Amino acid sequence: MIVAFSVTPLGVGEDVGEYVADAVRIVRESGLPHRTDAMFTSVEGEWDEVMEVVKRAVAAVEARAPRVSLVLKADIRPGVTDGLTAKVETVERYLAQQGD
Repeated sequence: MIVAFSVTPLGVGEDVGEYVADAVRIVRESGLPHRTDAMFTSVEGEWDEVMEVVKRAVAAVEARAPRVSLVLKADIRPGVTDGLTAKVETVERYLAQQGD
């Protein structure tokens, strides 16, 4: 499965990058395939291991913020691996075909 999630601390002001870095650090230390962009962090793996990483990432932010918002979207597709890369490659392939 691939989970795209965003953890946002509330009640800490407008500059939340330091708090978000705590969550991203957890994802990176997990060893699971992942990708972070300006809005979400995506992580790929089995259900239990991915959800454990999300839980730990939320806990890291929660330890320093009075309130936490979590947005999560999951693509549950058994038997698929390397979806983080393959999905993007598929879109790029179609875009390249349109350029011909």
